Amino acid sequence: MFTGLVEEIGEMRRIGRQGEAMLLSISANRIMDDLKLGDSVSVNGVCLTATAIDKGVFTVDVMPETYRNTNLKELQPGGKVNLERAMAAGGRFGGHIVQGHVDGVGVVRSVKADQNAVVYEISPANGDVFKYIIPKGSVTLDGISLTVVKTTDSSFTVSIIPHTLAETVLAFKKAGDTINIECDILGKYVDHLLHYGSEGAGSRSGTKSGISRDYLAEHGFA
Repeated sequence: MFTGLVEEIGEMRRIGRQGEAMLLSISANRIMDDLKLGDSVSVNGVCLTATAIDKGVFTVDVMPETYRNTNLKELQPGGKVNLERAMAAGGRFGGHIVQGHVDGVGVVRSVKADQNAVVYEISPANGDVFKYIIPKGSVTLDGISLTVVKTTDSSFTVSIIPHTLAETVLAFKKAGDTINIECDILGKYVDHLLHYGSEGAGSRSGTKSGISRDYLAEHGFA
């Protein structure tokens, strides 16, 4: 589990490809202090496992499922990536719950200055994610915990402070670039519980959830 607070920007050193499988070698500084084989690392918001560590460089495997559903396939040697180690049990929880399980890719539609902030407009490739994206709610973009400003039928915006811009790969993003999107896990669980047992919702032996909108309203949750 991660918090969406990027620790540093890493640099792609080597990229091996075999079909839709990839082997990525990434140079880093801060996160190498206690990184061990088998540790989870968020790379542009994707939870990956360190399989080799050598002199400031760690290596991770990217399986076909991850290749198909994230923008890691677009990485090139020398490219920059956001890095975050898994959350320590005794650490501060400054962002929100981030699993590193990307829900889909979006496209940056515009980048506009707003006094001391920069506003990014994002259009998800899969419109289904909009049910989890709400104004003032949390969203993860390339591993960064951010707050949604507003939504439309086809896009949503986030406002970036100078510190976040300077410390993450958002500084290199421009209109037309892709970005990994992970929605708030709490919304996904609630949605699943509400629809569990309905057609196409992964029911098991016809079992239906006892949670409904009426139940939530009756108990003060809606």
